[in-house]
Amino acid sequence: MKNKFLIIQTAFIGDVILATSLVEQLYLIDPEAEIHFFLRKGNESLLQHNPHIKKIWVWDKKNNKHWNLFKLLLDLRKEKFSTAINIQRFFSTGLLLTLCGAKVKIGFDKNPWSRFFTHRIVHHIPDRENGQYLHEVERNAKLLAPLVGDKKIQKLRPSLHFPDITETENKENYVVLAPASVWYTKQWPKEYWAELVKMLGKKNLQVYLIGSPEDKKYCDEIIEESHNTYAQNLCGRATLMQSALLMRNALRVFVNDSAPLHLASAMNAPTTAIFCSTIKDFGYGPLSDRSITLEVKGLDCRPCGLHGKKACPLGHFRCGYEITPKEVLKTLDT
Repeated sequence: MKNKFLIIQTAFIGDVILATSLVEQLYLIDPEAEIHFFLRKGNESLLQHNPHIKKIWVWDKKNNKHWNLFKLLLDLRKEKFSTAINIQRFFSTGLLLTLCGAKVKIGFDKNPWSRFFTHRIVHHIPDRENGQYLHEVERNAKLLAPLVGDKKIQKLRPSLHFPDITETENKENYVVLAPASVWYTKQWPKEYWAELVKMLGKKNLQVYLIGSPEDKKYCDEIIEESHNTYAQNLCGRATLMQSALLMRNALRVFVNDSAPLHLASAMNAPTTAIFCSTIKDFGYGPLSDRSITLEVKGLDCRPCGLHGKKACPLGHFRCGYEITPKEVLKTLDT
C-alpha cells in the first residue's frame, strides 16, 4: 500500500512558494506516494498544476474560520494519512496535525501542540549548520528527517508548475520590479524605486511593476514620479502565475524581502533582492543561480525584528536609504 502524505502550510504566499521545495523533496524520496497539501484560501493557484500533488485542501480563514477548519478536519480524518507534516508553528495548524488522524505526525518543537506530535523537530531563526546559515527551504527539509534517517536531503529551489502552453520567443528587453510590501521597513523607499524606473527607462528597457490590486496606487505613484511613460503597472492585472512567467524571461527582477522574491527564486530568474530592516541570515534570501542581495551592514539597529515594521523605530530608516538607486542599477548585468 502506497504512502499518503499531508503537508500543512496555511501562511502567506511566500511561505507556500517556499513549501513547494518540500513537495519536490518528498516526491524524490517516495515517487509513488500520494501527496496532499493544506493551505489558506487564495493561495491554491500556486499549486493547482503541480503534478506531484494529488489534492489541495483549501481553508477559508476569513469567513467562519473555526467552523471551516472543523469541517475540513472531519474530512481529513477519512483520508487515513500515513504521515502528516506541519510546517507552521502556530496553534490552529498544530491542533490540525494532532487531530488529523495520521499515524506519523511531524512538526516543529515551537508549536504549542508539539507534545502530541510523534516527531518534534528543533526550530531556530536564524539557524546554522557547519558555520553556514540555513535557508528556509533547508529548515523545512529537516521535517523529512524522520522519513529518511541519516540520508542527506537534497537542497532544492521552490518550484512552480504550469499547464501546457505554447511560448513564442520573447525578444523584448525588459525588467520586472516588485516595489511594494505589507511592511514599511521591508520596503525600499518609494522615491528610490522611482529613480530606478527612470534610470532603467534611459537604458531603453521596458519596465513592468507587479503586485496585488492593493499595490496599484503605490506603483502608479512610482511611475508618475519616474516620468517613465513606458513603464507599465500590472498590479491587479497579472495573476501570481502570470507574474511568475513574466519573471522567467526578464533580464532581471528587483524585489524587496517579500513574496515576489520567492516567486523569482521558483523561476530561477536573475534577481536583485533588497533587504532593509530584515537580514538574509534569517533564511529568506534569493535562491536563483544569478542573484545578489543588497543590504546595509554595520547598523547596530539592524535587524529590528524578525518581520518588518510599520515605521522605523528610530525614525531614520538608514537600512533603506543607504542603498542607493545607482548601487541597485549596477546589479542589472550581474
